[in-house]
Amino acid sequence: MTDKKTHTLEVPGAVLTYDVREAATPTDEPPLLLFGLPMGAQGFTTLAGHFTDRTVVTYDPRGVERSTRSGSDMPVMSNHADDVHRVIEAVGGGPVDLFASSGGAAVALDLAATHPEDVRTVVAHEPPLPSVLPDRAAVVAAMTDIHDTYQAKGFGAGMAKFIALVMAAGELTADYAAQPDPDPAMFGLPTEDDGARDDLLLGVNMLTLPPYEPAWATLKAGTPDVLIAVGEDTGEELTGRSSRATAALLDAEPVVFPGGHGGFGGGEYGQPADKPVEFAARLREVLSR
Repeated sequence: MTDKKTHTLEVPGAVLTYDVREAATPTDEPPLLLFGLPMGAQGFTTLAGHFTDRTVVTYDPRGVERSTRSGSDMPVMSNHADDVHRVIEAVGGGPVDLFASSGGAAVALDLAATHPEDVRTVVAHEPPLPSVLPDRAAVVAAMTDIHDTYQAKGFGAGMAKFIALVMAAGELTADYAAQPDPDPAMFGLPTEDDGARDDLLLGVNMLTLPPYEPAWATLKAGTPDVLIAVGEDTGEELTGRSSRATAALLDAEPVVFPGGHGGFGGGEYGQPADKPVEFAARLREVLSR
């Protein structure tokens, strides 16, 4: 794989930054687009390195890392999907193969429904969709509480509640959001409020993800090929439950990948690597089926 080339793209309400790694040798395979939400392009560095035989595109969603956003409007799934569509157009147009994780997986589902010509195969890895869960009301209440805590007390307090939520196994009880606040120090998070309120995950996604419902009928039509992926180590946590329920609504079984929610990670943000080698091999297998 050649060295990545970084580009910027002005879109309504944002300036996006994306990277293109050209294939080391000519290939007939379509480009592979990797992205997450709120994870930026850096988080896919290891995974990209396993696909030197094809062009790989990564990007920072609006408001994440190198990409900026303007105005006070909260970007919703359709805004992010339109951004991805414009990135695909900027690199030569579709169809591309697409792997998207976490909130990015929800964006990928919206892209597949609204711009099916952009994608050949979509692998949506662990989309966190409260709308598909039987305890939807409790999950939405918990996410709203995380947002409100962040606005009132800052990053550490809000992120502590977020970590507690994503670690919770099984359905939430109706009074989940009323439990005592976790101590941010338990998770190595700051206990003091630095005054910043620009975190996309806590300040925006906690409100914009809950109401999103994919266009089920469109996605089940069969073009493009949409696969829901779940980590073999992801149990009954929110993203695991959501992935299995989403696959069921598409009349399919989830595709199992090595590792957990961040199975592709190679320690890009200082966390221990999960199973990036095995994950990349599984992704290659799925894309070539």
